[in-house]
Amino acid sequence: MFSNIGIPGLILILTLALIIFGPKKLPEIGKAFGQTLKEFKKSTRELTDDVMEDIKEEKKNLTK
Repeated sequence: MFSNIGIPGLILILTLALIIFGPKKLPEIGKAFGQTLKEFKKSTRELTDDVMEDIKEEKKNLTK
């Protein structure tokens, strides 16, 4: 997804974010983004685990 941006693009994005949000808000926004990403990954992992568990139960029921 971000492989096409490159270093100059990232610098431009960070500069624009610094101008728009200011130096005081930027760490708060980064922290909130990190927490959101962490929660998303956790939810995805839980959903995958639930689906795998359901598949194992179905296989168990089919073999009986």
